[in-house]
Amino acid sequence: MSATYLVTGASGQLGRRVVSNLLERGIAPARIIATTRKPESLAALAERGVVVRAADFDDETSLTKAFAGATRALLVSTDALDAPGKRIAQHRAAIRALEAAKVDHVVYTSVPNPYPGSPVAIGQDHLETEQELGRTRLGFTVLRNSLYFDLLLHALPAALTSGDLVDARGDGAAAFVTREDCALAAAAALASDTRGRRIMDVTGPAALTSADVAKLVSDVAKKPIRHVSLSKDALVAGLTAHGFPPAIADVYASFDVAIEKGDFHVVSSTVKELTGNAPESVAAFLARHASVITG
Repeated sequence: MSATYLVTGASGQLGRRVVSNLLERGIAPARIIATTRKPESLAALAERGVVVRAADFDDETSLTKAFAGATRALLVSTDALDAPGKRIAQHRAAIRALEAAKVDHVVYTSVPNPYPGSPVAIGQDHLETEQELGRTRLGFTVLRNSLYFDLLLHALPAALTSGDLVDARGDGAAAFVTREDCALAAAAALASDTRGRRIMDVTGPAALTSADVAKLVSDVAKKPIRHVSLSKDALVAGLTAHGFPPAIADVYASFDVAIEKGDFHVVSSTVKELTGNAPESVAAFLARHASVITG
């Protein structure tokens, strides 16, 4: 019997790309279930024959209905950061609904090194979600996605104006990965016939410090950029002053603390193992976005 593939958070940037990648793999649209809080946002996919369903992670009944008929599922971690404990409650509800739907295998998007006491503000949510999966009958693939390099594009205009790439990473290195490579890896893991349980780090091809990144940006922009590392508190204050909600600023800064500590240093071959292609390097990513960088 042919599998039916479920993608949660399908209106988000990652989920939408996963659905597109499944279609590009030749999977029939009718075998793809795309869920979102706002089904109207996926009208184009519905017109192509993808099964679009409403799913509210605060309403477990809606999840049970939305997940019905799926055999393999991608559980994209939610973006509920507005209240302590809300995100893990949503994930637990989703896992119960996946079990109720008798899904065979779940692919879950996590973060590197979600250990107890991790400085990453959302690390505990991911740790508890991984543990919750372990207590079920479900087979699973946990994809511990490294930090998206795409996010740096938002910081580059200020860096190019001031000449300073500012963060709180010190000399720590991270194996930055593109969102597209994460989407490709997730689609491949979802579309495979892999069973059992596995945890995989999803990274770029090399771990780079912010000084390394500043040098690469300088080369593309033809302008000297230096790395300036602040304390976490100073970075949060700066982000907040530029309009970031305090909770979001704290999450961003917490990743920097983890990078400085070495928690994102691991480099893996997961992207190539799953997709057959090597992940895009930071240098190649910057070259591809040269027009954005140079303005």
